[in-house]
Amino acid sequence: MAVRVIEVDEFDLVVFGASGDLAHRKLIPALYHRCCDGQLPENARIIASSRRKYSDDDYKAWAREALSEHVGDVDADALEVFLARLHYVTIDIGSGEGWDDLRTILDERPDVIRAFYLAVGPDLFGTICKSIGDAGLVTDKTRVVIEKPIGKDGASAKTLNDNVGGVFDEHQIFRIDHYLGKETVQNLMALRFANALFEPLWNAAHIDHVQITVAEALGTGGRAGYYDTAGALRDMVQNHILQLLCLVAMEPPESMNADSVRDEKLKVLKALAPITEATADKLTVRGQYKAGASAGGAVPGYLEELGRDDSTTETFVALKAEIANWRWAGVPFYLRTGKRLAQRVSEIVVQFRPIPHSIFDEEAGTISANRLIIRLQPDEGVQMKVMIKDPGPGGMRLREVPLDMSFAEAFKVRNPDAYERLIMDVIRGNQTLFMRRDEVDAAWAWVDPILAAWANSKETPRGYTAGTWGPSASIALVERDGRTWAEDGL
Repeated sequence: MAVRVIEVDEFDLVVFGASGDLAHRKLIPALYHRCCDGQLPENARIIASSRRKYSDDDYKAWAREALSEHVGDVDADALEVFLARLHYVTIDIGSGEGWDDLRTILDERPDVIRAFYLAVGPDLFGTICKSIGDAGLVTDKTRVVIEKPIGKDGASAKTLNDNVGGVFDEHQIFRIDHYLGKETVQNLMALRFANALFEPLWNAAHIDHVQITVAEALGTGGRAGYYDTAGALRDMVQNHILQLLCLVAMEPPESMNADSVRDEKLKVLKALAPITEATADKLTVRGQYKAGASAGGAVPGYLEELGRDDSTTETFVALKAEIANWRWAGVPFYLRTGKRLAQRVSEIVVQFRPIPHSIFDEEAGTISANRLIIRLQPDEGVQMKVMIKDPGPGGMRLREVPLDMSFAEAFKVRNPDAYERLIMDVIRGNQTLFMRRDEVDAAWAWVDPILAAWANSKETPRGYTAGTWGPSASIALVERDGRTWAEDGL
């Protein structure tokens, strides 16, 4: 099945932090694939920048190595076409050296789309944006891309957004969340709003509860120092998981216009029932992994990776959230994420209510309620659990079977990485899959009281053995409601 590729307008993409890990693993491979698929116009330029004193050829060698490691078998001719697009400028953010060189390159084409990708730590966002403004590099066709974390709390997020917003208008700012670029997340929108099947049932009358799991088998490793200043709630829940919750729970937007979609997501965030110091013990669970085993063998605990004797930073969090509106009143949303869990998986489970009355006798077996499973990673796909008759004579025997749609099997094409889609949306100026400032503010407004409750609590994160599904208290969080975590997956 052929994929229709729509070429974007001519552009200059400037990547700050272009010799870092994100550029190595994601950005350079994503841009290479877009080039191979013919989506980049002939004169599109990728201008890499960092404080390393590279020449153009040095950076091209670096990019070649990145593609060899993360793409694998690259096409030799396509590689040369892609590398010809790369240019390099050394800029020292601290000293301010190199901005004149960047301005000279960009001034060669002042009328094309100009995008600045800040693949650096958030402490540099304000400094870089101010320097961009001072250098006179902002035009009507300029965009800026910033990565999470957008602050460590509501106050720091406001400061960060003020600093970026002091140089760029809101319509020029693209706050990227790579989860929203995943193919399955897009298909969640298609399932809900392009089919007559689900939307009439997408409410409290028919849905019992929703589960969102983002589990990682790896630990913090070399990121332990950074991670200890963040934790699972800031690192995953405030952005990725709440964005997924919004897409599941939002009302149908007027259109796929960016602000129409983001208006509806904002309503969900504002409707989240607060979790306060009085309710945090009942509605949240914190955990921290101890030494255990994974598929690769024995692994150290978080404190060992951190190199400290103690830390109250959570590497696991489970929450019971509720949305106080007519569509979702009484429907719990169980959210969990963590490091060193039993497997790497990100999925959304929509559990429907049981049938109101069974016409079958006991010999037919137990009738399970329908369940929709949307798998984001790995092996993106959608699965619906339904009841059917077991084939063969001898009476009516029922069993649960999955109706599967694996994207890899259904379309027989390479599944583009989320960054490929999101970078092209930046060039198009399409903000649908990017967070608006008021979304960030609303997410922190819900998360901040949880952080405050934990800070004032005498309890520390509960230990869990690496390679398991987290603390036993997270199981109790669901089971005391008469439910259980779904771990059968796709």
